[in-house]
Amino acid sequence: MKAGSVISYILAAIFIIFSFLFLLGAGGEGGSPSWIIYGIIGLVLGFVLIFAGVRLAAASKQTVQNVTYNVDLPGNVQMDTIKCQSCGAPLAPDDMKLVNGAVTVQCHSCGTTYQITEEPKW
Repeated sequence: MKAGSVISYILAAIFIIFSFLFLLGAGGEGGSPSWIIYGIIGLVLGFVLIFAGVRLAAASKQTVQNVTYNVDLPGNVQMDTIKCQSCGAPLAPDDMKLVNGAVTVQCHSCGTTYQITEEPKW
């Protein structure tokens, strides 16, 4: 939760408590009818601050994190056509994804997923 929303909630609580005190005091012996107006204004301000605190808290939760994974291949790499072992459809480079730290390819035809492994060169 952001500090702004916490401060907003605290100020709203203070406004609402004092507003109820003003409303209760307006009916007493030393009370003034203008205290009712102050109490209503304080309640409205308190609820506006609660609304602002909720909006600030919701805005802080809407963060988007993008992860870009670049694969650096050593030396000269020749591209071979990779075919699905299940259905034989060609696999495109766009079908590559990073899943749990491993590069995988999913066949767009049958949905089979393969993990890319690097074979030793010798």
